Amino acid sequence: MHMRNPNVVLVFADQWRAQATGYAGDPNVKTPRLDALAQESLNFSLAISNCPVCSPYRGSLMTGQYPLTHGVFVNDVTLDPDAVTMGKVFAAAGYDTAYIGKWHLDGQGRSAYIPPERRQGFSYWKALECTHDYNRSPYYAGNDNEKKQWEGYDPTAQTRDAAEYIRGRSKEKPFLLVLSWGPPHNPYETAPQEYKDLYSPESIILRPNVPETMAGEARQWLAGYYAHCSALDACLGQLLDTLRETGLEENTLFLFTSDHGDMLGSQGEQRKQRPWDESIRVPFLLRCPEGFGRQAERNDAPISAPDILPTLLGLCGIAVPETVEGLDFSGYVRGGQDPTDGAALIMCPHPFGEWTTARHLGRAYRGLRTRRHTYVRDINGPWLLYDNIADPYQQRNLVDDPEQMTLIKDMENRLTRRRALLADEFLPGMAYIRRWGYEIDASGTVPYLP
Repeated sequence: MHMRNPNVVLVFADQWRAQATGYAGDPNVKTPRLDALAQESLNFSLAISNCPVCSPYRGSLMTGQYPLTHGVFVNDVTLDPDAVTMGKVFAAAGYDTAYIGKWHLDGQGRSAYIPPERRQGFSYWKALECTHDYNRSPYYAGNDNEKKQWEGYDPTAQTRDAAEYIRGRSKEKPFLLVLSWGPPHNPYETAPQEYKDLYSPESIILRPNVPETMAGEARQWLAGYYAHCSALDACLGQLLDTLRETGLEENTLFLFTSDHGDMLGSQGEQRKQRPWDESIRVPFLLRCPEGFGRQAERNDAPISAPDILPTLLGLCGIAVPETVEGLDFSGYVRGGQDPTDGAALIMCPHPFGEWTTARHLGRAYRGLRTRRHTYVRDINGPWLLYDNIADPYQQRNLVDDPEQMTLIKDMENRLTRRRALLADEFLPGMAYIRRWGYEIDASGTVPYLP
């Protein structure tokens, strides 16, 4: 029997790949609090960022829809203020709602004030559209349009504020708290010194798919990246301690995840948007109160961004809006069947920004990530096929192997069916830009307004 109306605490980091935790087997990173959380959580080891870049993920998180439905398929555009979203649905169900940290769904400038009508139902508000200056990080609080600044390293200050919010809750009214951290997104070298001291580039063990030509650079990046990860791990611990100390832990769903990963030199690539595992796979730990659902269990059900909202609603006994396209995993969490067909959709409708100048020149793609395979096509046909069990670092593209033609045909059919469900025509990226009326610059990017 499960409790009604549990609290929900959703913590997500920016650009934290699934591989970069101790519990996932990374030989370098120190994440003791996350490792302990994994021991008491449902660990979705194949959680996927469908459209692995900042704003598109956030649009899917808030609406339970895929990017070509909610329209945020590039960064720095506005999510429809009238959309049916997480904050609004929880508020309508009687929850207090709070959002702290990076928003990146307003599209009116990265440091502009976001008025209440564009906050998607969140009432407690300490947020900024986007900054990566983690030690001089501005924000707006409530309905005051005067910019404030987080003290010191912003995840530490934001976590402290989230802890204070939790301490101010009564047990009578449930709450939804979303804490959105900026790191470990680059710049990698800006974590607090005590965490930087934990890592030296020379001692970093690289993944086998980092080419030798990038090894030195990758070690530098990773030393800083892991320092951010360890700093966030300590923040996470403080939040968990607060839930325990206040007695709210026993009636709180706690979810830790990330918007997308980071290539960090793997495949000779940097950052996100790419279809490889370092970019699309994210950590996903769901801790449920006792008697509520599965605990301390690892699974490989391919949960993805649009599934988060319906799953949280299902676990809280709140009706899932008809606008939602994602799957409700609440029955699975309680011991039922995986609601997927064993695959998560991955996509890049319109490459932009850091992927317009890269080696692959920003291919638009659609693909599937199953427990065993990654299959990706671009507009001209099949592009990538990996057997992730035989080849976990995705070093052998099988797409031109004649022995794989039956598999490729099967994966293409599955992908076509999935696209049909979403009415996804797979048009060139510019067609979607025109359809939604977005303006772009010469690089194909929606301009980032300061």
